[in-house]
Amino acid sequence: MPVKDKNIYIVGFMGTGKTVVAKEVARQSGRQFIDLDSLIEKEEKKKISQIFAQEGEAHFRMLEKEALHKAAALNKAVIACGGGIVLDKENIRIIKESGLMVCLTAKAGVIISRTSGKSHRPLLNVDNPAQKINDLLAERAPFYAQADFHIDTSDLTIKEVVEKVLEYAG
Repeated sequence: MPVKDKNIYIVGFMGTGKTVVAKEVARQSGRQFIDLDSLIEKEEKKKISQIFAQEGEAHFRMLEKEALHKAAALNKAVIACGGGIVLDKENIRIIKESGLMVCLTAKAGVIISRTSGKSHRPLLNVDNPAQKINDLLAERAPFYAQADFHIDTSDLTIKEVVEKVLEYAG
């Protein structure tokens, strides 16, 4: 499948700009935009935070995989993925077979400031969110490393990040 027909998957840790960047990449490239978390919320008729609280992370990850399968069947879509989607090696395989995997990154301090006070992030509803962020970043680093392309969004505008994605995706 030619690159121009493949999906563009935007992965990365929370607070790196995945959704806003994916939405703008889709708009500028004339592609369909899919937000996996929104897709899950629509189908389950509840917020991600409610799914985590009521049914646990394992159940959410199963729903996330189902949503990914649906998105992977599309062509030329830009798909904003949840931060933990890369924890499942089958998800990475699906992403890489059906598209380009672009990973947005940011320095831990930037992530902390971007996500502080956001109660809709279930993994950060802990006593020490900064420590949790550092722990999760370390745990997920080898998975994010498998992306085709990485962009550190710490010191870039949304416009600059979008330009880099579009340049890479051709």
